[in-house]
Amino acid sequence: MTNNTPPVCNYEGSDYQTSFWDQGGRQYEDRSEAIALKRLLPKSGRLMLELGAGAGRNTPRYTGYERIVLLDYSRTQLEQAQQRLGASDKYIYVAADVYRLPFVDHLFDGATMIRVLHHMSDAPKALGQVKQVLGPGGTFVLEFANKLNIKAILRYWLGRQKWSPFTLEPVEFVELNFDFHPKAIFGWLKDLGFNIEKVLTVSHFRMGLLKRIVPTSILVFFDSIFQWTGAWFQLAPSVFVRAVTRDAISRNDNSFFFKCPECGNANLVDKINYLECPNCKSKWEFKDGIYDFRKSI
Repeated sequence: MTNNTPPVCNYEGSDYQTSFWDQGGRQYEDRSEAIALKRLLPKSGRLMLELGAGAGRNTPRYTGYERIVLLDYSRTQLEQAQQRLGASDKYIYVAADVYRLPFVDHLFDGATMIRVLHHMSDAPKALGQVKQVLGPGGTFVLEFANKLNIKAILRYWLGRQKWSPFTLEPVEFVELNFDFHPKAIFGWLKDLGFNIEKVLTVSHFRMGLLKRIVPTSILVFFDSIFQWTGAWFQLAPSVFVRAVTRDAISRNDNSFFFKCPECGNANLVDKINYLECPNCKSKWEFKDGIYDFRKSI
């Protein structure tokens, strides 16, 4: 029986990579995020889970990991990632719901979630799923949209915005788009059993006029300096966190990789074109190099 899960923001059929990143004037944000990731990622690792991988914009930046699982709810986004990255045993493509991850517990030693949490109406539940699949000492690099940013504070003080940037609850400014208070995020991570090792603030100069009149390289240079202020205060629109699991548990021995998101059974049977769960009889399609755990066939 399918568990009740929160709604999903589905990018199926979207040209998000092209319209937003490639042609959308986001070079400054992209390059600033690359710097933050380099500062937060471990130098090496065995198995990385990239949640909300989309078309694989960030995937080439995870150079230290032997294998990377690209997970997205949109199959078409994963197809674009395949085209971008090419055929390789290094990459595993999985279409699945973040709220129902199809992996055995404690499988990964690294995970990232960049520009994804702002679509989560139940952020603690999504973060709990990530925690469940990370092994002991696993590194989680999380980015979230910050409601406590300077622009939101000024708009609130000037009476141009009703919601307070100082309260801990998330704000949904459009459907399935949420900003979070840093203290709320930090609290959820700690409650789940993470130690927060480093915080960076990113995209300090995310203003259209500024990006038009100041060269991108200059904005990126100063953003790279201001990122370190995240250790003391978070006033930028984007916040990056490196958190590490602190549980005294054993890492999964990789005897199993996937589990059934319906019933949790890890003994899935490979039928070439699909994986079958002998427990609940669910069937999960494998087609054109993509595992699909969104709906049983």
